[in-house]
Amino acid sequence: MTRIDFYILPNTTLEARLDFACKLAETIVSKGYRLHIHTQDEAMASALDELLWVFRPEAYLPHALLGSEQTDNVPVTIGWEAPPVTDSVTPQAMLNLHSDIPEWFSRFERVAEIINQHQNVLTAKRECWQTYKKRGYSVTAHQLGGKR
Repeated sequence: MTRIDFYILPNTTLEARLDFACKLAETIVSKGYRLHIHTQDEAMASALDELLWVFRPEAYLPHALLGSEQTDNVPVTIGWEAPPVTDSVTPQAMLNLHSDIPEWFSRFERVAEIINQHQNVLTAKRECWQTYKKRGYSVTAHQLGGKR
């Protein structure tokens, strides 16, 4: 059964949420997982794509937007619509930055959700939490410290 982890940030901004998404993506990939990041829309996917190029100047996390020629050759894919499908390797983990749970989430071994203290995100992710629990999934919360 898919393992679900919620990471709860003390910050309110989208920037803090995306910054943490980059750090979490790096951690997930360092543990040997292929990762798909599911975003709210094309604008968020593009912003995350650009942020992954610069978030750590001393390191690079290979990634590609779904639909590009590189998706089969990188450990991280980013998309906002259809589920990730590649010719060779399917990602084992998903980082869900969308407000809803995609219907195809259970194809992954692990799903990570990031919550910040913005009211819209809190409301949407509370519903996601309840949906996972109603479906019988074990959900783990990780409260992260820091200033608001």
